[in-house]
Amino acid sequence: MSDLKSQFLDVYAVLKSELLNDPDFEFTDDSRQWVDKMLDYNVPGGKLNRGLSVIDSYSLLNDGRELTSEEIFQASALGWCIEWLQAYFLVLDDIMDNSHTRRGQPCWYKLPKVGMIAVNDGILLRNHITRILKNHFRAKPYYVDLLDLFNEVEFQTASGQMIDLITTLVGEKDLSKYSLPIHRRIVQYKTAYYSFYLPVACALLMAGDNLDKHVDVKNILIEMGIYFQVQDDYLDCFADPEVLGKIGTDIQDFKCSWLVVKALELCNEEQKKLLYENYGKDDSECIAKIKALYNDLKLEEVFLEYEKKSYEKLTSSIAAHPSKAVQAVLHSFLGKIYKRQK
Repeated sequence: MSDLKSQFLDVYAVLKSELLNDPDFEFTDDSRQWVDKMLDYNVPGGKLNRGLSVIDSYSLLNDGRELTSEEIFQASALGWCIEWLQAYFLVLDDIMDNSHTRRGQPCWYKLPKVGMIAVNDGILLRNHITRILKNHFRAKPYYVDLLDLFNEVEFQTASGQMIDLITTLVGEKDLSKYSLPIHRRIVQYKTAYYSFYLPVACALLMAGDNLDKHVDVKNILIEMGIYFQVQDDYLDCFADPEVLGKIGTDIQDFKCSWLVVKALELCNEEQKKLLYENYGKDDSECIAKIKALYNDLKLEEVFLEYEKKSYEKLTSSIAAHPSKAVQAVLHSFLGKIYKRQK
């Protein structure tokens, strides 16, 4: 795996070099240095799971045979397109959320010389995706399908972000807006499409498949993405920060978290009053009261039951798929997230 990751990072260096020497723009030394720094700061710093899973999925669709160097390069290039998409979303998301840190360092827009230039950098990141696709896939029969796929997933993600933003408007803290269907819609559109469906869809197109024939695969991956986010919401509150690698902030951030939605479903009037009075306040006493309420409502047990049922439903859906290769891809995704601790 470490060898695959180093090969993947080598492809990043190639793609970056191409972008910094794009013939359709006359770079000055300053502009080339800016884009170089901006890319290194925002694109390769995460866990790279989404990008790497394109290679993994493509290999499994080919029955696990050893891939040629050209296939590894192309699957890596598509993987990097997803990482570029993620970087584009995060750069702009951090501005919208007024966040301070990302991946253990200051958000890009928080750097002294960056500020609101980050908005244009986000637009550049998005445009780089189409440059990469044009450079490496224009001659492929599935080129238009790739462009359609990235456009569609970007639209779904931006729309999910919109639902999230208008539901959790700062200054309009209204818990009555929060419900399980709203949580599901936000998660499905904001996270599940680009994090779970997009890597597999890229691999399927590379393997010569028609995405219209794989609606069932899309549905299973969306369900997996929703389960993943529910896990995330649970870990934000209940995981050991040492293991998680960060301190959860969903309670004080007034997030439409699965936990608060379940709490609203399960609590009595008195508990509901406590929720309304303390949720979304950046105060250690208020946060402690919410966590105590979550414990009173046995939300840990509720989550474990949800996890068990989700896993059973997903495994039976995967088993029903006619293709063993597609089953292997789906099992690989599920195996990475089931019972995760961080």
